[in-house]
Amino acid sequence: MVGSAILRELQKQGYANILTRTHKQLDLCRQADVEDFFAGEQPEYVFLAAAKVGGILANEQALADFMYDNMVLEMNVIHAAWKWGCKKLEFLGSSCIYPRMAPQPIKESSLLTGALEKTNEAYALAKIAGLKYCEFLNRQYGTDYISVMPTNLYGKNDNYHPTKSHVLPALIRRFHEAKQAQEPFVTCWGDGSALREFLYVDDLAQLCVYLMNNYSGNETVNAGTGQEICIKELAELVAQVVGYQGEIRWDLSKPNGTPRKLLDVSKARQLGWVYQTCLKDGILLAYQDFLENYQNYQDGTVRERER
Repeated sequence: MVGSAILRELQKQGYANILTRTHKQLDLCRQADVEDFFAGEQPEYVFLAAAKVGGILANEQALADFMYDNMVLEMNVIHAAWKWGCKKLEFLGSSCIYPRMAPQPIKESSLLTGALEKTNEAYALAKIAGLKYCEFLNRQYGTDYISVMPTNLYGKNDNYHPTKSHVLPALIRRFHEAKQAQEPFVTCWGDGSALREFLYVDDLAQLCVYLMNNYSGNETVNAGTGQEICIKELAELVAQVVGYQGEIRWDLSKPNGTPRKLLDVSKARQLGWVYQTCLKDGILLAYQDFLENYQNYQDGTVRERER
């Protein structure tokens, strides 16, 4: 999702000499293949958006896989970029790198000041390792590698897998299918009290290209809206957009995840960036994309991503 959005933004701004590879074309977990790619192509600028991602259930079921795959692929790419003289690299992480009980809104300086949320600890540790490796290369070798920490993302080319997706795309699919089946109610996890922030992926892409051209530094940059919504209200909003009119029930035996996770985006604003897409408009755009590609999701498959 993020990689394709960055590609669209680069093309929109007139960039033409762009290198991409799908997972089938290049497995980033294979170090030799990654080094062969960098040796052959020698890209000058790299956006590292590839990752193994998923919601609470996916993280709980594959803790080791989430840590290993993410750590290996990011280390392979960042190291090969350094080895083959990449001028600048931008590493994309996640707001889950911050402590579970960090003061809100969360500043970039909150990193490593407390314990992580257990439901996505493995993923967070891998992302922390990636951004720290970028920082350490800068400090040891004088590279110009930066990192961006987005809040919860959604939009075109999202993952709508029934058990491996994040909350917003999961709700879109669940309410759509409930509407189609005329189900009288939909059950959601937790009690709906958890607060979350959501950023439309094309807004993130604008920031990513802007930072590549205008920012250097060891500290990461938060990417978000500065606005939050509780999961209960989010579910009601998604149901409204989808047109589902049944009851919404809550399974209190399931976890809520982090109670609150709002990013302080003042640094990005000071650099000259502000998000453009409000949540309802973004959900409308995401639902339109879902409808156009629904056949790709009916069997539970996840479409190939450009990385």
